[in-house]
Amino acid sequence: MADHPSISRLEESASLGVLKEQRDKRLAQFPWWFLAIILIAVWAAFIIYSRENYREAFSRIIIGLGVTIVTSLVAYAIALFLGLLAGLGRISRNVVLNNIAALYVELIRGIPMLVLIFFIALVGVPMVIDAMNSLGAWLNSIGLMFLGGILTNLTNQAIAMNVRAIIALSVTYGAFLAEIFRAGIQSIGRGQMEAARSLGMGYGQAMRYIILPQAIRNVLPALGNDFVAMVKDSSLVSVLAVRDITQVARLHAGSTFRFREAYITLAVLYLTMTVALSMGVQFIERRLRQDE
Repeated sequence: MADHPSISRLEESASLGVLKEQRDKRLAQFPWWFLAIILIAVWAAFIIYSRENYREAFSRIIIGLGVTIVTSLVAYAIALFLGLLAGLGRISRNVVLNNIAALYVELIRGIPMLVLIFFIALVGVPMVIDAMNSLGAWLNSIGLMFLGGILTNLTNQAIAMNVRAIIALSVTYGAFLAEIFRAGIQSIGRGQMEAARSLGMGYGQAMRYIILPQAIRNVLPALGNDFVAMVKDSSLVSVLAVRDITQVARLHAGSTFRFREAYITLAVLYLTMTVALSMGVQFIERRLRQDE
């Protein structure tokens, strides 16, 4: 017996409705923002390639890209170490370590980053140099002339602004990473530490082989996002006359008065770096979800 025509039309209408719903869902989930960024990048590349003023600005500014990348990578590596130590201190049962870590985190998080960069580079580093000079004089007085001579000969001029900028960024971001590590460690069930200790592991062994690998895996996307933020915040070191891409762009704009060309090129360079890094972080997040 043949299907009734009205039933066939209903089935066809339902199928069309499902297809329309799936199409609307795909359109809603499509990363239109990424398409817009690609169009901006293509437009910027065309402008830089076709106009001499933009080509000149790009050729000048790109010189500082190496300084930006090196500063961000080295500062972030040091910040990871400082953050891990401070994060472990934050969960420590030792009152002294816990309070020192809490003091470090709260001090850094309570002061604007630009102020911290000025303070660490122009106040903190000279204070450390003066302390090392005093230590060197004391070592000389007790007969340790070789080591004392090295310390007493240290001067503020010996510490380049690039190094001071790296110290400032690493100390600043170490406090933020400390909270990420603390949250990651506390996200691991307490039973795993108890099980490791019951197997004869010490606290340090359990933390190293059981807790930290899982905690770092959990906070890996957050660590990646903080690295992206550091790449952007590395532009602040230009206030110390470090010749990163921001400082080079400022110098080029100041000498030629071509502010539009300089800062459009600078913005596109930062946008390209941060979008590429953000895509890498998203790829890591997807891989972690698939593994889970």
